[in-house]
Amino acid sequence: MTIHLKYFGSLADQIGAREATCDLPEGATLAVAMATLAAEHPAIAAMRDKLAIAVNFEYQQGGHVLCDQDEVALIPPVSGG
Repeated sequence: MTIHLKYFGSLADQIGAREATCDLPEGATLAVAMATLAAEHPAIAAMRDKLAIAVNFEYQQGGHVLCDQDEVALIPPVSGG
């Protein structure tokens, strides 16, 4: 199955892209997707525990089962004034 990725903020800057796709086995969980992405991108590995993750506009946890064509947004912490 294919999921669509959206990268935001400093994470997008570090990866050098705002969008991408990722192929995963059917029935993969969000935790599997994050492990796959962390192995490919050191920036994701470094921020993994701090990222907010939304699937189809709803925040989810690692056990969430992904479906083909889901949109997964990785949102780093934001600060400022």
